[in-house]
Amino acid sequence: MKALNKETAPKTQRPERIIQFGEGNFLRAFVDWIIYNMNQKTDFNSSVVVVQPIDKGMVDMLNAQDDLYHVNLQGLDKGEVVNSLTMIDVISRALNPYSQNDEFMKLAEQPEMRFVISNTTEAGIAFDPSCKLEDAPASSYPGKLTQLLYHRFKTFNGDKTKGLIIFPCELIFLNGHKLKETIYQYIELWNLGNGFKTWFEEACGVYATLVDRIVPGFPRKDIAAIKEKLQYDDNLVVQAEIFHLWVIEAPQEIAKEFPADKAGLNVLFVPSEAPYHERKVTLLNGPHTVLSPVAYLSGVNIVREACEHEVIGKYIHKVMFDELMETLNLPKDELEKFANDVLERFNNPFVDHAVTSIMLNSFPKYETRDLPGLKTYLERKGELPKGLVLGLAAIITYYKGGVRADGAEIVPNDAPEIMNLLKELWATGCTKKVAEGVLAADFIWGEDLNKIPGLTEAVKANLDSIQEKGMLETVKGIL
Repeated sequence: MKALNKETAPKTQRPERIIQFGEGNFLRAFVDWIIYNMNQKTDFNSSVVVVQPIDKGMVDMLNAQDDLYHVNLQGLDKGEVVNSLTMIDVISRALNPYSQNDEFMKLAEQPEMRFVISNTTEAGIAFDPSCKLEDAPASSYPGKLTQLLYHRFKTFNGDKTKGLIIFPCELIFLNGHKLKETIYQYIELWNLGNGFKTWFEEACGVYATLVDRIVPGFPRKDIAAIKEKLQYDDNLVVQAEIFHLWVIEAPQEIAKEFPADKAGLNVLFVPSEAPYHERKVTLLNGPHTVLSPVAYLSGVNIVREACEHEVIGKYIHKVMFDELMETLNLPKDELEKFANDVLERFNNPFVDHAVTSIMLNSFPKYETRDLPGLKTYLERKGELPKGLVLGLAAIITYYKGGVRADGAEIVPNDAPEIMNLLKELWATGCTKKVAEGVLAADFIWGEDLNKIPGLTEAVKANLDSIQEKGMLETVKGIL
């Protein structure tokens, strides 16, 4: 078996045009895989310099393999099982700015640099007032980026053609807006002047993005077989699902510079990210939140098995297509395609996604993912969505704890005040008190849900049915 490096494997030299803050599994299996495809199928012809955002990271491992690694895509593509391996060669080098700060700052001096892409975790886009301009480097990601941009501004004497296009991929809504605000805070804190501020505003673009791909990461249990198949000793293999979506809130001229659509990739340049964010939260996260307690209390442990189940599968379809989809404002055919893609992802034969792993913090999840749909459905249809109401009753029942019919333990996990509330309510032995008490908990919902017409009675009726007939029979009653 060969070592993996540029002596043993082909590696194309391309101009360094992208600075990437982050070297983790997600960026390597998503952004770098997308850039690889753009290089293969268009004239994009760009390589990536990776910058490690914190002082401990993986750049040494990357450089040991000359920044080569394989992406293992697994899943269903239009019903066909796919399990592919692709060598990604787009990273030219990887830097640790904590030990290579001069090399890091010199990236700003390269005239061909055009893009900055990041994924520094949700906590990464934060303003740290203790950062100083002369730090080598600033500890926060926005601080490092401001240092880099200011150095570029000075190097090219404010040349407007040397601005950068910035795509943050952190999993927060309107990440680009947040990053831009934070950069303005550093411009002010460090007194960088109106000239730089104007150059940043007019020459650079910071664009909000939504990213979507499940990336399990390093395939520990399969790695020996994968290395045998590759005949390379690759210690940076990263596994990911086939589905990918990158929504970028940017004008079409940016799409011309970043021609992902020409490579047949699911990368959309749109005027507003908001409806796509809402679509993902509603049609992917929303069904996850309610299918999990319904499936678990019916004796089903894995998301894929829930989708394949004769009864639970119909319940999932009802919630997605008949209820939640009716609350969204994008074109119907677009929503149906996305929902079918979601079902294909839920059915991934390579991923055993335990429903109990989704159950953590179910009440806050229901509040953000399902409650808006419940209210909109009631407003539009004049009646409550039965599947979503049953999902809420299933969560409440799951939080009672105890054991399942087959003896499996039910172990809810949430904030202490939620756990205590449910314990006290279930101790009354009265489902009316349980329903009223949960729905009245404004520290969960920010309001009293007993005011929603018919909801208290509907939740109580479901709780009674689950206690008397069991979950599966209760589900059958609403199909």
